[in-house]
Order: sequence, then C-alpha cells, then structure tokens
Amino acid sequence: MVAVRERNRRRVHVELSTGQGGMAARRVPQVWGKKVPPRNRNFTGREDLLDRLRAGITGQDGITGKVTAVVSAPHALHGLGGVGKTQMAVEYAHRFGAYYDLVWWVSADQPNLLRSALAALSPYLNLPPMTATGIEEACNSVLDALRRGDPFDKWLLIFDNADQPEDLTELIPSAGPGHVLITSRNHRWSGVYETVPVDVFTRQESLRFLAKRVPRTDGDPDADRLADQLGDLPLALEQAGALQAETGMPVSEYLELLAERTAELLSVGKPSEYPESMTAAWGLSVSSLRKSLSEAVELLRYCAFFSPEPIPRDVFNQSHPKLSPEIAELLNDPIRLSRAIGELGRYALAKIDNTTSRTIQVHRLIQALVREELEKADRERIRNEVYLLLAQATPDVPQDPSKWSEYFDLLGHVQPAQIAESRDPEVRAMLLQVVRYLRASGDYGSARSFLEQFIKRWSKDGSSEEMDVLRAQRHLGNVLRDLGDFQGAYELDFRIMPTMERVAGAEHPETLQLLNSIGADYRASGEFSQALDHDMKSLERHDRAYQKRDPQTARVVNSLGLDYGLNSQYEKCKEFHERAYILHRALGRTGDAVDLLAPWTGLARAVRLCGDYAEACDLGVEAHAFGVTELGADHPWTLRAAKDLSISWRRVGEFESAHEMALNVHSRYLRLFGLTHPDTLASAMCLANIQRTMGEIDGAMTLAADTVNRYPSVYGSEHPYNHGCTGNLALLSRVTGEAAKARTLNEKALAALDARFGRDHHYPLTVAVNLASDLAALDEIEAAVRLGRGTLRRLTRLLGGRHPMTLACAANLATDLFNAGMKEEAQNLHTATMDHYAATLGQEHPDAIVAKDRRHLDCDFDPPPI
Repeated sequence: MVAVRERNRRRVHVELSTGQGGMAARRVPQVWGKKVPPRNRNFTGREDLLDRLRAGITGQDGITGKVTAVVSAPHALHGLGGVGKTQMAVEYAHRFGAYYDLVWWVSADQPNLLRSALAALSPYLNLPPMTATGIEEACNSVLDALRRGDPFDKWLLIFDNADQPEDLTELIPSAGPGHVLITSRNHRWSGVYETVPVDVFTRQESLRFLAKRVPRTDGDPDADRLADQLGDLPLALEQAGALQAETGMPVSEYLELLAERTAELLSVGKPSEYPESMTAAWGLSVSSLRKSLSEAVELLRYCAFFSPEPIPRDVFNQSHPKLSPEIAELLNDPIRLSRAIGELGRYALAKIDNTTSRTIQVHRLIQALVREELEKADRERIRNEVYLLLAQATPDVPQDPSKWSEYFDLLGHVQPAQIAESRDPEVRAMLLQVVRYLRASGDYGSARSFLEQFIKRWSKDGSSEEMDVLRAQRHLGNVLRDLGDFQGAYELDFRIMPTMERVAGAEHPETLQLLNSIGADYRASGEFSQALDHDMKSLERHDRAYQKRDPQTARVVNSLGLDYGLNSQYEKCKEFHERAYILHRALGRTGDAVDLLAPWTGLARAVRLCGDYAEACDLGVEAHAFGVTELGADHPWTLRAAKDLSISWRRVGEFESAHEMALNVHSRYLRLFGLTHPDTLASAMCLANIQRTMGEIDGAMTLAADTVNRYPSVYGSEHPYNHGCTGNLALLSRVTGEAAKARTLNEKALAALDARFGRDHHYPLTVAVNLASDLAALDEIEAAVRLGRGTLRRLTRLLGGRHPMTLACAANLATDLFNAGMKEEAQNLHTATMDHYAATLGQEHPDAIVAKDRRHLDCDFDPPPI
C-alpha cells in the first residue's frame, strides 16, 4: 500500500485537452470499474454542459458562477428519461477518465443494493473483499479509504439513476479528495448539491447527431423536420437514426410513416408522459425489427420485464419447461438467439456489451413502451416467465463465496415488492436462495428487509400456514439472531414451530432445521439445561430422518457440543465438537466452510475449557488460519476463531499475542456490527480481560463497565452472561483497591448464578473463587477459608484436581489458610498445588509464579458464542 501511495505522489498528471473528446495525451486509470458503460461513439454536442459540469465538479470558478467545494461537490444531472443524463455521465467518465486513478460506476435505482456495489470496490483499494468481511464492513471500509485518499486521491464515483437524496446520504464520501457525479430524474437534488439541468438537444445538436448516425442526412432539409417531430429528444433520435441506418430508409419516408403511426396512437388515446412521436418512433423501429427477425421482438418483450440494469447474457442460455413456445424455441437455437441479440443492438433497442461482462441492457423508457403495448394477460405471462429464467440462472449454493458475484449480478433484477407477487414454487424457492446469499455474505439488513416483504405478501396470497411463509419465517428467525435480536428470534421460532410440525410433519427438513434454531434460542436466553435436553431429542429426530453423515445432523451434533460446554460438561463438549468436526471433514467441505470452522473453533474452545491450554492454542491457530484462507480475516466466524485464540494465548501466558489479537478482533467487530452486537460485547470483554492481565487497569475498567451496562439490552437482565461479566467488573474493582465494592458485586452475581444453575457450575464457581479473594482482601480470613474450602471441593468434583481453575482455587486457599494460622494444612496444599502446576502448565507459567509467591490468582469470564 505504501508503494502505491508513493507512486501516486510521484506521478506527474498530464494536462488533457477537453475538446470533442480528444486528448493531448491519454492515461488509463489504474482502476476502471467493469460497470462503466462503453463510450457512445455517436455522442454529440453537450459541450457547454460538459464544460459546466467539469468546472463545477473540480471547483473551477468563473464558469458556473458558483463556488463548489474542490474535492467533494457532487453534481446531479436531472431531467426526463431519454434526454441523455446517463450518456452525459458516460461521456464525462471517458473524456476525463485520465485525470483519475479510479473510476467506479454504481447503478443507484435500487437503494438496497448500493452498499453491495460500493463494497465490490474493496479489493481495488487493498481492502479485504466483501466475501471476507460482509457487505456492511466492506462498504464502510471503502468509504473510509476514499475519504482518506488511500491508496488513490484522484477518484470518481458515479451514481446513475439515483432517486431520493436520502438514499445516498451516508454513501457519499463528501469529505474525500475525489469527485462524485449523480444522475437523477428527481429535481430535489437541486436543494442538496450543485446541479446541471439536462434538457433535450438543441436543434443544431440534433442535426449533428443525425448526421453522425446517418451521414446521408447531413444537409437534408427533412432532417430538421424530423428533429422537430421528435422534440429533439436524444433517445427518440437514436431510435430514428438506427432504423434509417439499418434499413436505408430516407428521412422523407420515415416522416410519412411517423405521421401515420402518431395518428394511429392518438386515435386510440394511448397514454404516455412522452410525445406521441417518441412512441411512434419506437413503434417504427419495432415494426422494422419484426420484419427483419420476429424472434428479436419476442426477446425484447422479455427484456422489458427485467430491471433497467444490465441483464447477464447467461440468463438466456437455457430454456425452461414452463416458457412459451416462441421464446423457448429461440433460446434453444443459439445461432438465432445470437442474431436476435445482435439485431436489438443494431436497431438501438438495447445496448449489447460483449466484453467480459456479457450483458444486455434496455432503456427503462423502451421497457415501459414495450410493456404498455401488451395485453394484461401477456404482461403477466411474460413477467412470470422472466422470473422463471431468473430462478433457473440462480446458483444453488448461496453459501459458496465463489458464486456470490453471480448472485450480485442477478440481484439487481430481484425487485422484492414485484417478484414477491409470484406464486410459482420455483420463484419463491429462488427468492429464499437469494436471502440465504445475503445472509451468507453478511448483508443481514437486506436479508431481513427482503424476508419481511416476502412474508407480508405471501401471507396475503393465502394462509399464513403455507410452507413458503413458514420457510421465510424460519429464515427470518436466523437473520434476527444474526443481528443480535435474540428475543425476536425466540418469539418467532416458538410461535411457528407448532404450525411447522402440523403442516410439514415432525421429521420434515424444514421442521428439523427450525428445531435446531430453537436450540440456539434456548442458549441465547440463558436456558442452558433446556437447550441440552432439546438438542438431545433433536438429534434423535435427525438420526431417524437423515443419514449419520448428513450435514444437518452434523450441525445438531455441534449444537450439542455448545450445550454441554454451557452446562460445564467440558469433556462431553469436546467429544461432540470433535464428532461434528470429523463428520464435516468426512463430507469433504463440499458445502459451507462455516460448517467446518464452527465445530473446529468449538473443539479448540472445549480443549481450552478442559484445561489443555497449549493444545487449545495449536488447534486455534489452525482453525483461525483456515477461516482466514476460506472466508477471509473479517468474516464473523473467522473473528470468533480469532477471539477464542486470543483467550487461549492469554491462558497459556502469551500475553502480547493475546492482546494484539484481542484488540484487532474488537476493532473489526465494532466496524462490522457496532457497539451492542453480542459478538462485539464478547470481544470487548476478551480485550478487557487481557488489558487487566497486562496491567492496563484503567482501560480494562472502562471497557468492562461499558460492556456490563450494554449486556442487558442484548440478553435481558437475568442472563448468566450479565452476571459472569459483572464478576469481571468486580475483579477489576478489587484490583483498584475497592474490595468492598468488589464483594458487593460478586455477592450479587453469585446469588443470581446460584439461582439459575446451583453452585456446581463453572460460572458461579468462578465468581466464588473471586469472592473468597474479596473477603481475604477485607481481612475476613475465616469467611474466605470457608468459601474457599467449599469451592475447591466442588471444582475438584466438576473439573478435576489438576484443572487450572481448580489449581487457582487451591493456591488461593493455601494462602488464606497460611494467613489464618493453619500453616501445616496450608503448606501441604501449597506443595501439592505446585506439584500439579509442574505437571501441567509448568513452573514458569504466570499462574504458577503467582501461586509460588503466595499471591491471589484472579479468575475471569469470557462469554462463549451461543
């Protein structure tokens, strides 16, 4: 990255000529977005507008008469469709592209896809791709890099066909050194930014355009009449010029046909926001196209029901059994299909991009005119068949990052409010695949929005108990949980479960997947024993319905690993995570890498909780490396692996590595999810724990206190994690000399955890160890000894006599016994404890050193994932 910045600093920018698209010297931007449309070779005129736009966007005074910020003033090109706003932006990009290091085009007519379009820029800015970080994180990183001008300080962003200014408020890097250009039909932009209104051609521009498009019209007096009839509208002139160029039709004949067609349109009162002559010009082009190749007209009709965004050419690569015979026959004949696509381009009814993008794009006005001439029944039929083509083109592995670019290209044509109207099972299945892609790629917000629209519409179509609605609700529960809305997920899943079992059956795949989700709901609510009972019964049902090596069964096995860990049964926790890991390994990782990383990380955590810190580090390093390679460093599951690795390093005594990792993970979670997401809070507590361990007490106290305050809003006030983290805050209070405050906090936490679990659970026993230290610090030695004896007995029974937690309790008790005057008992316990340290962690481990010096060891809590 440093090399790139240095290269940019040393580069001498060549001053370029702006006349008629020529340049004194041509420099290619280092990054040229693949979505930037090709230059229009017939672009004509607009020189004053381009000069005005360039002057304003660069802050040159004296041309527009207005002062504009040099580095950040976006400009909105607004006007009716067909006047050439987009073509102005395209011409600007190509004409002035050599001034920039980066030019990036964003189709802005679907606000919910704007972040994805910006996130796709991340690899070109030396940032992790959105496949690794999720869309939100990648988009934010891109905007930050653009604002900083790193690695490029000369960049151009173009938002084409934006609607409401509010849609772009957070997505315009206005403080950065680059330029932003916006095209829009909405005149409200004039109240936000400097605007350049784009009108129809001047008459001279119309005549120059026609002469360029059809050279024989140069000097033809009828050309002026034609421009007048078409209202100097660039799109209409393009249609007329293409037809004349393709057929050799003279202008006079075209005018006669145009008059006849216009009169016909007026006689039937066909409505349009454009002059009847525009509709007539389009009609003439279609009529000629029909004579040339009738199948091309049929293809145009189908293109009219996609969005105005570029349509991936591969959508038409294969027919579908439910398509009408005419279009099916065309799609089954690749030679005629290629010719039909070519004809659409030749008659200027579509823009054909045969570069690596391979797309077909039809102007929104032409689409509207095509749809308008069809009968209602034909409109519905073609629209539904287009949905089937989209469904057929959608990859069937939404969790596979290598397929995400294909999903993204198709996503622009999935308008939730419209496509949700379809009742076709294939289409609805495709929509749920799209939701799974959005969730897998980290775009939880869009996934939630899509699902809520689908559920609302599908519930209106029929019963709320239909399987499509139930499926969508199940997915929504998962997304709510991803977003940290545990209560919303809990309520939704439990509400629909009885209906799912009744409608689908107890062992239907959808029912079983929902069953596994409910286990997560129990864990999220702190009902750990209920989660274990539930998932044991769930595994029995899965075993009846699936083969032993099915991925879904392996997921339930992994869930049981989580359950056993939360219930302090760490050997069983390790056993089930290992089983799940081996099952997914045996499946060859043909599906989701998360399916392997989840039990792998769980296994490393279980090994750590069993007290084998060095082995946990080894497993954690491998799991984290796998996550970075397969999913990227910022993927949520990679971050979970990283957080657990940091804890293992802390436990084994590698404090510097633990601190660096914890700090890195927490900063990534903050950018990815914000302050109050469960994973952010867990990473904050992890960081506070290592800060305390390394003596950064003030920072640890601030972070721990903030985390404790935020936890109830996520989990509820009585969740065990709240009380476990309160124990960490108490520990810090004692370290800072407030032993009485620490005692009060720990007594409250212990009472709450006892009420939930009883005393024989790792969480209350952790608090009890620290509470004994509080009592000792307050010179209540007898009480400390009494609590220490009971805690050591319980820990030995629960974790074993050589577990590090047991040894910490034993070392503290030995110190308290010594201070209480019971020196022989104290010495015997101290000697046995040090022998155990020598046989396990080693005499040089930090815990062993503290125990040897007869100082109190502190026991902290790290909230595991649910």
